[in-house]
Amino acid sequence: MHAFYADHFVLPLPSGHRFPMAKYARLRERLATELPEVDLHEALPATDGELALVHTPAYIDAIAHGTLAPALQREIGFPWSPAMAERARRSVGATLQAARRVMAQGGGLAANLAGGTHHAYADKGGGFCVFNDFAVAARLMQAEHLRRHGPRAPLPVAIVDLDVHQGNGTARIFANDASVFTLSLHGAKNFPFRKEPSDLDVELPDGVRDDEYLHALDLALDELERRFEPGLVLYLAGADPHEGDRLGRLKLSFDGLEARDRRVMGWAARRGLPLVFAMGGGYGHDLEATVQVQVNTYRVALEHERRWQAQALRSATTPAGMRWHNARP
Repeated sequence: MHAFYADHFVLPLPSGHRFPMAKYARLRERLATELPEVDLHEALPATDGELALVHTPAYIDAIAHGTLAPALQREIGFPWSPAMAERARRSVGATLQAARRVMAQGGGLAANLAGGTHHAYADKGGGFCVFNDFAVAARLMQAEHLRRHGPRAPLPVAIVDLDVHQGNGTARIFANDASVFTLSLHGAKNFPFRKEPSDLDVELPDGVRDDEYLHALDLALDELERRFEPGLVLYLAGADPHEGDRLGRLKLSFDGLEARDRRVMGWAARRGLPLVFAMGGGYGHDLEATVQVQVNTYRVALEHERRWQAQALRSATTPAGMRWHNARP
């Protein structure tokens, strides 16, 4: 299973900053040691043209040259630096490479060790999000699919956002786009305090535990399936619903979050859908607890990837070729 990283671009944050920059390198270290089947690749930066599928040229230029208005820079939550601008591009690039991988192979899973930057709008960032990697990936995969298959075969994309914070930027970007379905399960009283309407929002009260959360997720996936038929799933597997998270306000256990991942990945696998996942938020009092949630997500993903590869290999030996996936024009 292929995964893409950009943790060697470290932001020069002031002492005491609450963003856990160290978790990305730590996640990569643990994956390399514990899950060597995850094939790790350095992410390439997203180009101006790729970013412009979603973001305004003025905003892209301001991030590149450090000319963003101070109030808008504060809204992102990071001071500007060349490393910040480069890391933001590569965080998008990681998701683009993962999406190209699963679309090229016709299924399976691939990942971004960071990403899930769902608070970024077309013309501004917010909440530690500079550019919106899922939005850019959805637009780029739709454009590349259109070039290959023509206008009669549009690519519908489902974004399943299970970060504890609502994906307000993503919801706003796709507010009037029937080709992208945005689903968000999030804390009702958590950031952002002004939320944007997704296609399906499930707001959860503080203190929700495993059973209640998983029941809500089951209902949400059923509703997504009733209303939309995706050809690609982008899954934001945030670690911040964990009970040990400083900013989460929910009470999911390690087992509950693993069950969450199994539900989403299994839902996609049963429908033969390619899936890209990113790690989103995670602000544990204990950094290792946050990383453990994310390592567990990769363990679940590897199980599904092994099954997909085995089925693809069996199907490749039949006269019909690789026909395991949902037939799409």
